[in-house]
Amino acid sequence: MPPNSGTIIVIPTYNEAENIEPLFATVSTAAPGVHLLIVDDNSPDGTADIAAKHGARYDGYRVLRRTGQRGFARSYVDGFRKAIDDGYERAIQMDADLSHDPKYLPAMLAASEQADLVIGSRYCAGGGVRDWPLRRVLLSRYANLYVRTITGVPTADATSGFRCWSRKALEAVNLDTVASEGYGFQVELTYRAHRARLAIVEVPIVFTDRTRGASKMSGTMILESMKLPWRLRFGR
Repeated sequence: MPPNSGTIIVIPTYNEAENIEPLFATVSTAAPGVHLLIVDDNSPDGTADIAAKHGARYDGYRVLRRTGQRGFARSYVDGFRKAIDDGYERAIQMDADLSHDPKYLPAMLAASEQADLVIGSRYCAGGGVRDWPLRRVLLSRYANLYVRTITGVPTADATSGFRCWSRKALEAVNLDTVASEGYGFQVELTYRAHRARLAIVEVPIVFTDRTRGASKMSGTMILESMKLPWRLRFGR
């Protein structure tokens, strides 16, 4: 069994066809032996077919084609369930657009030896963002302060989507009852991990804005993220 084969990277996709080939190449270089699961939400641009074609070149690279109602959080839940069912000890979540640089994977894997949840953090010491306008930086920092203040979760970057979960952590956060649909999913699972007293550490990363494809952020997702911390705090 190759090194790291107990780890799988779960990446949800929707219209990410042009990012697949560079994504696979950089991930395989940064983390040889780690498996990868593309969870595609029925992309009309053929992302799933392209991923299957390129994935055939790599050991352990697969595609899960979702049907039914689309959703960012639903894609992750399905991917994490697949990772658990297939016996993986760790699951890494990251974006398909290379805004999460695979070069940080070794540090996250190393940190996961002593933690249940490793967060690739923009806002811990050594972290940062690149190619963001000031208003977006301020909004992101405010969002994390908002989450910490309302929920009591002490992490610097509860909204980060670059993470490494242990099997124990994924089983503890009760994926079957996740209520969030959009990017509030990150906050909800961080809150659940904190409440479950799991060991959470942050590893610094520099986040770079996507250069290909379109962002999936919407006004509905932002509104959900604003309401979510209050729902978590009061148990709704």
